[in-house]
Amino acid sequence: MLRRSVLKALPVGLAATAATAAERPGEAKPMTEATRVRARDIGLKPGVLKPGALNAITDVTGVRVGQVTVVEGDRVRTGVTAVLPHGGNLFQDKVPAGLEVANGFGKLAGATQLVELGEIETPIVLTNTLAVARGVEAVIDWTLAQPGNGDVRSVNAVVGETNDGRLNDIRSRGVTVAHARAAIEAARPGPVEEGCVGAGAGTVAFGWKGGVGTSSRVLPKKLGGWTVGVLVQTNYGGVLSMGGAPVGRALGRYHLKEYVEDSSADGSIMIVVATDAPLSDRNLTRLARRAIAGLARTGSTFSNGSGDYAIAFSTAEAVRRTPERRRDVASVVDLPNDQTSPLFAAAIEATEEAIYNSLLMAVTTRSVDPATGQPVVVEALDVAAVRRVLDEHRNTAR
Repeated sequence: MLRRSVLKALPVGLAATAATAAERPGEAKPMTEATRVRARDIGLKPGVLKPGALNAITDVTGVRVGQVTVVEGDRVRTGVTAVLPHGGNLFQDKVPAGLEVANGFGKLAGATQLVELGEIETPIVLTNTLAVARGVEAVIDWTLAQPGNGDVRSVNAVVGETNDGRLNDIRSRGVTVAHARAAIEAARPGPVEEGCVGAGAGTVAFGWKGGVGTSSRVLPKKLGGWTVGVLVQTNYGGVLSMGGAPVGRALGRYHLKEYVEDSSADGSIMIVVATDAPLSDRNLTRLARRAIAGLARTGSTFSNGSGDYAIAFSTAEAVRRTPERRRDVASVVDLPNDQTSPLFAAAIEATEEAIYNSLLMAVTTRSVDPATGQPVVVEALDVAAVRRVLDEHRNTAR
């Protein structure tokens, strides 16, 4: 009988204490969370702007993240990650938002209304490809249950995905509506767990174990003091570059390299960008577009089979679409175009670093191919090897 192991929907930052990687089914020794590092721990500091206190999307005041990781037997490796723009009633106090699609081979529920109206009215849920419908159902259930939503008859649930079918028996539909709703209800401010958690439990990036990653940037006071935070779900390919160093090439694993396993560039990435700057949906679309520039810096080839999406939203109360502002003509604060460039730089830098964190914090993961019964192992990126490549690159650049 299969044994279901679900990391409880604990406040973000606490779920790692529930079990070590060696204790979780499907995850291999000796790669445990204790041996993993974030990008800054090995000298990777993309850009020139400083991160926030947590170096996470939750550095943006009001943003909450919840995650549920689903591990079942030797074949299910999946989960859900939920991002809430604020802790109030999201349907009543909608937030302006923008969307950028670099390559549209994906299933992003709610995308057309987001683009049409330039706003988000629900949590943003990330999961696997075949669980999108269940994520939508959970978002709708949660939204209808919120106090003050008794008359709501239409909900635009925003649910994104990447396909974790290599490590996860995706056809078994391991993610349930209950899992997705638990992730939403677990959402809290504070530290965000990274690596093989939530929606990143079964993902693969550049042939190594991908996952969830996050980062942030805070602008100097003279530039407004605004914060930009990013969370990613990485499951894509290309030729991995870290801080300009050719890591993928040096370690012999990259797209288009003949006879090398894991050379496919197909896959997807979901990028969620939050800011407290008072931006219009038009400028939030521009901000989302810059996140794709951060993705490009990591070596993505934006292949035909990849779904590359970035959603950006503002948490500023001055730009929220409240019931009062929706009823009447209202004055809304809008940061001028001429002041957006530093925010663009922040989004690029935070996206790049969030991707590095998703790789560096992931652990080697084992599974079984349900079609063949053969074992599947996706190794974590070797931190020691990355250090050597970075050192060689720095020495060469001197």
